[in-house]
Amino acid sequence: MPRYALRIEYHGAPFAGWQRQADQPSVQGEIEAALARLEPGPHTIAAAGRTDVGVHALAQVAQCDLARDWEPFRLSEALNYHLKPLPIAITACARVADDWHARFSATGRRYLYRIKARRAPPALEAGRVWHLRHALDPEAMREGAAHLLGYHDFTTFRASICQARSPLKTLDAVTISEVETATGPELHLHFAARSFLHNQVRSMVGTLERVGAGAWPPERVRAALEARARAACGPVAPPGGLYLAGVSYPEDPF
Repeated sequence: MPRYALRIEYHGAPFAGWQRQADQPSVQGEIEAALARLEPGPHTIAAAGRTDVGVHALAQVAQCDLARDWEPFRLSEALNYHLKPLPIAITACARVADDWHARFSATGRRYLYRIKARRAPPALEAGRVWHLRHALDPEAMREGAAHLLGYHDFTTFRASICQARSPLKTLDAVTISEVETATGPELHLHFAARSFLHNQVRSMVGTLERVGAGAWPPERVRAALEARARAACGPVAPPGGLYLAGVSYPEDPF
């Protein structure tokens, strides 16, 4: 059966996360239903990572196996037709080797977190940014984020329901940028690693927000990390500001 890689963009608010749910809408379930309209199912697709309820994706990657030898562009067009009007789009499609895997072939994942700090609520960006009514100090946040770089035990920033075998991870990069948008300035926090723990990014963002707000000194991030205790973490940032921004492979399948 031919295998295809799909690059997927979606707005996470209407869904109970990526993973198929028995009684709630999910991104995986909607794409599998669209595939069933093209070929008899059932279909099971695998993704590079499972996003939580309310989390978005700019470039999620998934794989599907089909009986028919589809031209990739026609497959993406057909899926997008059957996904309407859901906020899910197949932005690229490619034929890949039979042993290629969206999750296990991946060598890195990148996340973006958007913060909009202003008094007025975000009428156009509601559900797509973390709205804060107080100012943040980006330089203090960068100083705090530096303590997270490298190979560490990230138990402090791990959800209690995380199923990863080990809390040991390597955080390759954190950048915090001040970005001017059409609706005003935002802080964009970018995180890169081979893989992440459940809620790790949102937990780190929530901790760095405390630093930016002046409630924590930057060095407290190191103390929280070394505590290896969930209670040492700052408040977990809400899901609406988080985006799976990209997945890396030894060779770009697209």
